[in-house]
Amino acid sequence: ACGRAGNWKGALKVASEMANAGIELDTITFNTTISACAKGCGCESGLLLFDEMAQRKVQADTITFNAIISACENAGQWETALQFLSAMAQSKVESNTITFNTAIRACDSGGAWHQALELFSVMPESMVVSDTITFNTVIVSCTNSGRWAEALRVFVVMAQREVKPSTISFNSTISACEKGSKWKEALQLVGAMAQKKVEADTITLNAAISACE
Repeated sequence: ACGRAGNWKGALKVASEMANAGIELDTITFNTTISACAKGCGCESGLLLFDEMAQRKVQADTITFNAIISACENAGQWETALQFLSAMAQSKVESNTITFNTAIRACDSGGAWHQALELFSVMPESMVVSDTITFNTVIVSCTNSGRWAEALRVFVVMAQREVKPSTISFNSTISACEKGSKWKEALQLVGAMAQKKVEADTITLNAAISACE
């Protein structure tokens, strides 16, 4: 209940009381508590819990790593998030789309567009599928950093892999066109939205108009 409510301090207290009572803490206990810390911006506590898992010889799984990477993302610690992603591979714990999406978001939050793009590029060889959220996050990261050409290339890859674009996908790519003074491409994207029956909004139109100025 504490985890679902984002009450990370309450979750920590429960875990501590369990340990003091001699109740064995298992992977599920740690996962739930670290997830609560991630939601409640208790990154440092999450890191300490992860270390405690190793000390108690409790096996970390995919959910564990996803939770701690999320905690790093919320705390703006993208480099630490990447360290855990690397540790995940070294520990031979299977990563998934959520793992990479969270790590890419962490890079985006830190303005590390190049690292976000690099993570995106290694997903196929890691046998991890990129979804709409993956593409959106990478496109936004590139756009926010003024890397309009990279954003456009990622959008093209999205179509090649037949991943359904969302309004955010188009809006972010149109914004990239605006930054690159590519007004023709921006208008083509607006037309493509109608063809693919993706709903345009005020942000879409404003970005397209700005690209034409």
